[in-house]
Amino acid sequence: MTMENRIKAARGQLPADLLIKNCRLVNVLSGEIHPADVAVYDGVFLGFGNYQAQQVIEADNRYLCPGFIDGHIHIESSLLSPVEFAKTAARHGTAAVICDPHEICNVLGVHGLEYMLGVTEALPLAVYCQVPSCVPATHLESAGGSIPAEVVAGLLQKYPRRILGLAEMMNFPGVLMQEPEVLAKLHASRDLVIDGHCPQLSGEDLNAYILAGPGSEHEASTEAEAREKLRKGMHLFLRQGSSGKNLLDLLPVLNSLNAAKISIVTDDLHADDLLHEGHLDHCLRLAVQAGVDPVRAVQMLSINTAGYFGLKRRGAVAPGYRADCMLLNDLKTAAIESVFLQGRPLREADFHPPSDAPLQHSCILGAVTAEQFAIPAPHPPQKARCLELIPGQILTRARLVQPKIRSGLALPDPEQDLAKLAVLERHQGSGNIGLGFVRGLGLQAGALASTVAHDSHNLILAGTNDVDLLLAAETIQAMQGGCVAVRQGEVLAALPLPIAGLMSDLDISEVVDRLSELNQAAARLGCPPNINPFMLLSFLALPVIPELRLTDQGLVDVRGFDFTPLWTDEP
Repeated sequence: MTMENRIKAARGQLPADLLIKNCRLVNVLSGEIHPADVAVYDGVFLGFGNYQAQQVIEADNRYLCPGFIDGHIHIESSLLSPVEFAKTAARHGTAAVICDPHEICNVLGVHGLEYMLGVTEALPLAVYCQVPSCVPATHLESAGGSIPAEVVAGLLQKYPRRILGLAEMMNFPGVLMQEPEVLAKLHASRDLVIDGHCPQLSGEDLNAYILAGPGSEHEASTEAEAREKLRKGMHLFLRQGSSGKNLLDLLPVLNSLNAAKISIVTDDLHADDLLHEGHLDHCLRLAVQAGVDPVRAVQMLSINTAGYFGLKRRGAVAPGYRADCMLLNDLKTAAIESVFLQGRPLREADFHPPSDAPLQHSCILGAVTAEQFAIPAPHPPQKARCLELIPGQILTRARLVQPKIRSGLALPDPEQDLAKLAVLERHQGSGNIGLGFVRGLGLQAGALASTVAHDSHNLILAGTNDVDLLLAAETIQAMQGGCVAVRQGEVLAALPLPIAGLMSDLDISEVVDRLSELNQAAARLGCPPNINPFMLLSFLALPVIPELRLTDQGLVDVRGFDFTPLWTDEP
């Protein structure tokens, strides 16, 4: 009788559950703001009118907006559990997210994706997933999971309501080179949404990539790049997260005729930014204050995203749409007064964390010794290839350095800002370890370590001596994943990340406090205050970002996409 009762309620023959009176409705369908009384019944909007209702809320001329939809986010990057992330995002008016569980799947494969689906199944904030397209990410590192093409096809059939398609196809060279496994994944997803990821791709290669299936892009960083991708039919995601901040730079491509093809997303959003700045409400503030019409900004945060993903009856306040909305005191400041999800006022008690504690044993290092971190020096002496950080970026330069040599071993040298870098495989306990050097962290003492190390999330460590590197590794193993700062046998600060070594089971305030303690400890070890050492550390094992990276299998020359020796006789 659900539809019959909804029809009766819409005709005024049954009382509505909720009536929001005297609001200024931000109507993303008609493109206007108009006065309205909005009625809700059985979780959907009935429409506008003078309805009788069991509960009446006086809006006092506040703005009523549809709930926001984040079309591309990696929840794991927040370091929060999926439930804690959803609870926090909901406070900021987010009603749905489409997540790419790429990080957890590179640790746990299909089990990681099904964990994300399972713990978010009954939440008031809707969590959809895309099947990650690159698990494992590359052949240059050891991942914990694998999702081949036949598994992609099976997952799409198994979860048609929750999985919307294929997540960002990062392997655009594989598309262009027509690698069979890549094409098989695209074919399995051909009737669904396929997200793109093709930074700086243009011309005929971009034509070929789009023709193969990817339909969106969140990596555009210049107006020219964004405009070309819009011209060729891609749905443009303007990214405003913690690392990638492209929203304001790309707003000039927006006009009245292409606005429906543009959405705003966050991609990666760290816990401290989520707590202090907000989620998509922060993006609304930025866009409106930059001069974007408020209705258009709300469209890019709601109905445009729903339309791209085929989410019917979501993203607007209109008859039959899911009753996700919020009351705002002001559009320019995006000051949220109250949030309603599926027609009910937001209640944090509705966000139940799972009663069990799954994925708590995903950090398998085996026996670790200080000797594993030793780097034998060649004879006669040679120079070492070193990862040099570029301020304000996650790119690195390849530099040649001369480490100190003692008793046949190459040592870190704080005077040169030269720290030892190590990546230790942590999925199978194989003992694989990659060793090298990094410059730019500023470490003068101690060691830092983390199991957040894109994309395969092995254990990454940087330090000034092997004893502290060992302590950091042992502390991480005891915590079953996390981040740690140590010095002279003492743990200065730590954040356990027991959920796949990627996410905390603590609330957001405590996670942010622990992150602050870690950064303060890193500063005491010498890291400059203007860098985020753990964020930078997390990218040093990512072998797809130039120029030089370190994985558990060795040093990677990214431009050649192959391994390169640590030592060289180059002058």
